[in-house]
Amino acid sequence: MGRGRPYCTNFHVIEGASEAQIQLADGRQFSATLVGVSLQHDLAVLKIGGAGFTAPARVPIGTSSDLQVGQNVVAIGNPFGLDWTLIKGIFSALDRPLPNENGPDIRHLIQTDAAINPGNSGGPLLDSAGRLIGINTAIYSPSGASAGIGSAEPVDTAMRVVPQLISEWRYTRPSLGVESDDDINDRLKRTSGVDGVFILRVDPGSSADRAGLVAARRTRRGVAPGDIVTALNGKPVSRVGDLLARLDDFRVGQGVELTLMRGGEERTVRLELEPGS
Repeated sequence: MGRGRPYCTNFHVIEGASEAQIQLADGRQFSATLVGVSLQHDLAVLKIGGAGFTAPARVPIGTSSDLQVGQNVVAIGNPFGLDWTLIKGIFSALDRPLPNENGPDIRHLIQTDAAINPGNSGGPLLDSAGRLIGINTAIYSPSGASAGIGSAEPVDTAMRVVPQLISEWRYTRPSLGVESDDDINDRLKRTSGVDGVFILRVDPGSSADRAGLVAARRTRRGVAPGDIVTALNGKPVSRVGDLLARLDDFRVGQGVELTLMRGGEERTVRLELEPGS
């Protein structure tokens, strides 16, 4: 990284910007350069540095996997331009989805009733001990008003994604080496009565190919299913987005266990995750 320090924010905060200025609590301003982005997580990393720059103290890092419903949380940001605002709320749910204009739904989000308004995006969500547990992302509000349903990217996700953005500029998602499609998947689920992700293509030479996974094939009567993924490491999947979200819990090179339905029989296979496109 050279001189300077990386900081994380939301991608939608800096999307389309030609430059960025960061103001510290003491009023000093510094130019920031873009280090890397992950559209699927709505995350971006900026590097701040320059003459006279002294890095602020680091925020202690907590965890998001062990959060309990009802736990107190604090969101910090500049809602509607009101600088240095602190908003208290509770943690209300985990593993929530949020529509993403830049790709598939963002998954695994923290849900909180702390008001996440314009200007809060990219700011920290802290637990009652002042530890970082999430990065404030958006508020769910069909009407445009505060509805008490805020979302934050879990710190566990950020700690997995951000180091890769720093070292490689972009996030490489883990992949099985198969292709699926939600629209086709929904039709096949209705006709077959099986709930899962239908494999439509197996990439030659991929981990899935080496593990012997079988893709659907066309017949005179329509599409004959091959393997149907019903769970990953014991966690059920029903849609393509579910499978992608489960895969995103792992890193390239890690092994996973798939539960499959093939010809009406259940089986399990293990394979190693490879870099996705």
